Amino acid sequence: MILKIVNSILILVAVFMGFKQGYAMFSAKPEMLDMFGKWGFNKSGLMINGAVTIIAALLILYPKTFVWGNFLMAAGILLIICFHLFDKDIKGVAIELPFLFLNLIIIYLQHPLNKG
Repeated sequence: MILKIVNSILILVAVFMGFKQGYAMFSAKPEMLDMFGKWGFNKSGLMINGAVTIIAALLILYPKTFVWGNFLMAAGILLIICFHLFDKDIKGVAIELPFLFLNLIIIYLQHPLNKG
């Protein structure tokens, strides 16, 4: 029971962060344009990435799409980590790693409303 409550809180944190970052990308905030612009993303590419991030965050909420949402979110985070590694930006990697691990832990714990 306590594990389900903890997992529910972790899911809400992941969804909140995914939605927050996704919205920042979708609305093309200047700091997002700067960060992704150095990796070759234009405004349209950034908006698409933001939309996918928002969709992934919403998919995490439902048991049937839970794994797909976490997979999309983790893939987006891994993409950012790879770009940081390409730039030899270890600080950027260190910032992203907890979010990647969060998605992996949530997948391991499974959706709290999953009947199986």
